[in-house]
Amino acid sequence: MPTLTSPDGTTIAYESRGDGPALVLTVGAFCDRNTVAPLAALLADRYRVYTYDRRGRGGSGDTPPYAVDREVEDLAAVIEASGGPAPVYGHSSGAALALEGALHGLPITALALYEAPYVVGGVTPPRDYIERLTAFAEEGRRTEAVEYWLTSVVRAPAPAVQYLRSSPGWAGMEALAHTLAYDGAIMGDRSFGGPLPAQWASMTLPTLVLGGANSPPPLQQAVEALAALLPAARREAIPGADHGCPPEVLAPILARFFTEVLPGTSS
Repeated sequence: MPTLTSPDGTTIAYESRGDGPALVLTVGAFCDRNTVAPLAALLADRYRVYTYDRRGRGGSGDTPPYAVDREVEDLAAVIEASGGPAPVYGHSSGAALALEGALHGLPITALALYEAPYVVGGVTPPRDYIERLTAFAEEGRRTEAVEYWLTSVVRAPAPAVQYLRSSPGWAGMEALAHTLAYDGAIMGDRSFGGPLPAQWASMTLPTLVLGGANSPPPLQQAVEALAALLPAARREAIPGADHGCPPEVLAPILARFFTEVLPGTSS
């Protein structure tokens, strides 16, 4: 497995597959590069697809103290390793990270953003939720961190939490519990309601703002608000999808968009 070194010295593990122009994928909470491997495989006939473990996950290091700017530098390093500039697809907090990268001026040619979980109204998480998650991580209280995220941040219903606790995936969620505060930091003040920053309207990259037609209303509201704010954005609601979309459904949507806005980027 290849690695690269981010500017602060952190080792970042990544993989690439396929032939053609570069495409970078980044992930959200409880995810690592393996989560998007099926999507990468479906896109590999058109692109050289780069997936990576965000810091603190999988094969990547985790140099303290955490800062969002360091994650932006990690993304920049992956784009550089790809031979960039390159388009970027991000899911959930990974979508927020991809947008942060574009706003920081990274060499990103187009964005596809799937349900960045901004809160533009309604119920918000506790103001101190990042501090609470950080404390859980420092104390090794991984189960409590995951339960707190699900109940107090995501507001998942109790039956869903019980189902997850008994599922084979719970151990993997606990393994990444220390990175939940990182996801929260990337969201910043956009977790607490109110309009998205007006200055984002200066970001003119071609952007596909994606969401599931079956996603909860708060996520759909966030997708709508983001698409309305970004001047070069289009919105697409995927029938039958929720916060997760089957890769066989998502891959052709991404390929169609990137081919349309970046002529010559499909083989």
